[in-house]
Amino acid sequence: MELRQLQYAIQIAAERNFSRAAEKLHIAQPSLSQQLSKLEKEIGVLLFQRNTNSVELTHAGEAFITQAQKIIDAMEQLKQEMADISNTRTGKVVVGSMPITGSHILPHVLPAFQAKYPDIEIVLVEDTSADLEKLTANGQTDFSLLSLPLHEPALTYETIVEEKIVLAVPPNHILAALSNCNPSNLIRIEDLKNEPFIVLKKGQGFRQITIELCQAAGFTPRIVFESSNMETVQSLVAAGMGIAFVPHFIARAKRSEFIPAYLAIEDPSPKRTLVIAYRKGRYLSKAAEAFIEVFKTTMREQFQS
Repeated sequence: MELRQLQYAIQIAAERNFSRAAEKLHIAQPSLSQQLSKLEKEIGVLLFQRNTNSVELTHAGEAFITQAQKIIDAMEQLKQEMADISNTRTGKVVVGSMPITGSHILPHVLPAFQAKYPDIEIVLVEDTSADLEKLTANGQTDFSLLSLPLHEPALTYETIVEEKIVLAVPPNHILAALSNCNPSNLIRIEDLKNEPFIVLKKGQGFRQITIELCQAAGFTPRIVFESSNMETVQSLVAAGMGIAFVPHFIARAKRSEFIPAYLAIEDPSPKRTLVIAYRKGRYLSKAAEAFIEVFKTTMREQFQS
């Protein structure tokens, strides 16, 4: 049994497709199939049930992949620990990030980290919250910058900061006018049940936050537009197409000519919790720990300013 065969089996299990797995592994599909057959013959069990359009794990396959992942993780941990011993100021960190975080928060963090650790390489993987959880649970990122709640049981996390959520409305909306007349007027979420909402697309954590806030107030939001980009959401709000919940930190970053009005929400003010999530039991290299520390420090400074 070879280490690469374990890696091949793990990739097939993740993709549920030989062609996609071969592409990700940068090998020919016949070679991948041959290596898997060789592995199955050696261990004496069938790991995958091959169907016409899909590949499914057998019971033995599920047990094998669980143990194989532990072996791969242990190998990675060994390599990282040895690298840390030889040189603590170099290395590579693979960071998963939601698009919201990537566009609004990381520009504050990455320059600070690069200035302090110029020889550590940062690889950024940007994806939806749901996909990032899977990638991180499978060990394909060192950690990911996410917001609670997490749904992957294999993940644990460190809390970074709690961030208020505000309501973005068109500048000429009656709620904006009322707020201008009396800034102490706070928005009641239950009063928004007849409003059109603009939200992020499925798979984005903040979309779920929006839906849960509305449901807790007794209604399901009437969604009129969806986007994968928070900048687009805010621009559509500013253009009068609807309203949206927006993280406070992003509301401060007014980088578009289309700027909505941002209104405070009645106490208890809703918040989102930003976290650094990583696989339970995963060894974090000195380079990864350095990034986490710089991230925490930078975020605290930003939210206090």
